[in-house]
Amino acid sequence: MTEPALLTFGLVLLAYLWGSIPTAVLVCHAFDIPDPRKKGSGNPGTTNVLRIGTRKAALVTLLGDAGKGYLALLPCVLLDLGSEIRALCAFAAIAGHMLPIFSSFKGGKGVATTFGACFGLFWPLAIVQLLVWSILAGISRRSSLASVGTALVSPIFIWLSAPQYIAIMLVISLLLITRHRSNISNLLSGTEPRI
Repeated sequence: MTEPALLTFGLVLLAYLWGSIPTAVLVCHAFDIPDPRKKGSGNPGTTNVLRIGTRKAALVTLLGDAGKGYLALLPCVLLDLGSEIRALCAFAAIAGHMLPIFSSFKGGKGVATTFGACFGLFWPLAIVQLLVWSILAGISRRSSLASVGTALVSPIFIWLSAPQYIAIMLVISLLLITRHRSNISNLLSGTEPRI
């Protein structure tokens, strides 16, 4: 294996392992809150931690999930690596969160980790994602609707501002929407709970 290929493999593997850290599970354990995989919606993410725990625990989960997404891209940022390896690391971090090796491949929906990874990928995208999510969540009071809406807007923004990332953003957005398919069904039937 050549040195560039070895570097790429190592960084992508590291990004996946960072993404696999089960933030919500660790936070709930630290705050003496039930395992989020066994309570509420069963999703180890910020919204479920908020429902079964406290705002403080949910905030720590949010920051942890977003932070691990960014940390997975940090070597690429520090080494000023190209768009291809950044895209691979972003995908690996998000895949790690969704299918974590440390939690029997049963992870969260990847919204906060996507935000963190996109901050390392192309920071203006992360700012747009934060704004879109906040506006939609504020209006609808439904995290899932805000997440799906953000996933739909992200490829459009990337296509207009950083088209070198359009392919990976389409894949990531498709993954996010797929992970929210039960929420979409609930939204259509009017049974999706509010934040």
